[in-house]
Amino acid sequence: MRRSKYRRASSPTWFSGRRRIIAVAATLVAFGGIVTVTQVSNASTDRTTKRALAACDDLAAPNQSRLSTETRRGTWTTNNGQVTQHADDGAGDVATSAEVRARCREWVMNNVANEEATDEATTNARRGRGNNGGNNNGGNNGSTPPSAPAEDPSAPAGDPSAPAEDPSAPAENPGASAPPAEDDQNQGGDQGGDQNQGGDQNQGGDQGGDQDQPDPGQTTPPPGAGLGILTNSCDTSNLTPHDGFQRGDRCVSTEFGEVGAAANNPTLLITQAPAQVRVNQPFTIQVSTRNLIRDRFLAAGQGGYYVESSVLQNGLVRGHFHSACRILNSRSQAPDPAPVPAFFVATEDSRGSAQPDTVAIQVPGLPERGTFQCSSWAGDGSHRIPMMERANQTPAFDSVRVRVR
Repeated sequence: MRRSKYRRASSPTWFSGRRRIIAVAATLVAFGGIVTVTQVSNASTDRTTKRALAACDDLAAPNQSRLSTETRRGTWTTNNGQVTQHADDGAGDVATSAEVRARCREWVMNNVANEEATDEATTNARRGRGNNGGNNNGGNNGSTPPSAPAEDPSAPAGDPSAPAEDPSAPAENPGASAPPAEDDQNQGGDQGGDQNQGGDQNQGGDQGGDQDQPDPGQTTPPPGAGLGILTNSCDTSNLTPHDGFQRGDRCVSTEFGEVGAAANNPTLLITQAPAQVRVNQPFTIQVSTRNLIRDRFLAAGQGGYYVESSVLQNGLVRGHFHSACRILNSRSQAPDPAPVPAFFVATEDSRGSAQPDTVAIQVPGLPERGTFQCSSWAGDGSHRIPMMERANQTPAFDSVRVRVR
């Protein structure tokens, strides 16, 4: 079970040893053990949320990236309002730092704070059940006030006048007559706390909770075992984590996500395009897709780049497709990747299925004479070409040459 990165550790290091004994012993006298643990946990929750909110205040949106030269700016519809086009994959829709921080804070309150509050309620409920409604097994037994001693003070431990132990009585609670040892076990004051007898049972990893510790008996090798892979996560990277904006020299930790069966993998074909046009002459490219549900688009300028894993619906990829035209300075060498194209749109229309259909892409014109490469390719929610079941399948990509005179 995956845990939030902001989730508290099950046993905070500062609440251990002598500190733990002092805190529990002092509060047991005044309020009872369950109140103590709740107050400490609430304080930890508040600190966790505050740290997450403080991290939001450090976020900053990047400057606007370079945009295609001839594409209409913004977002608009074509085909009688049925098709939505996003210029430059939404790169022109740039978020401000204030917007990024506000979204981050909202996310923290809806996820981190709510998750922590839910965990607190669940933990306290489990502690209540484990403590038999507050019977702390050496603390308050339910009939004695919290501040009352567990035993008659006139019969201290080791007093010869104390009555002999009844063999039929339950096992003696070691914390009822002796001061707790100065270690984490604290069996007298805290047995109804962290160990909680049927509650959390925090004996090495939330046995009554998440159980996210690896199974010591698991022997399944990791993917790619024996192939000598360089890495499969950003844990080994020295690069800054990617933040959803269009920045290079970053490491993307987003999981690939779901990959469909070979028969359901997306395909794409440019079915019609002019062989030549005049400078600045508008023209249309017809693009057919199959097995692509065109309903997922996260604007790159808003931080939606490389942040969403691939998601299937009825076995089909959810995403959109792109179309771009760039000039080729050479027809014998691979082009320079850095210059912005003359035209670029991302297309979503909430359509697409296992049956092929066609969308018309309207190019407003190309700015200069020469040979242009006009391409279309499918994208998932994070703008990547969709994955395929087999390595020898052709990606959902097509390209044509258009001569501009």
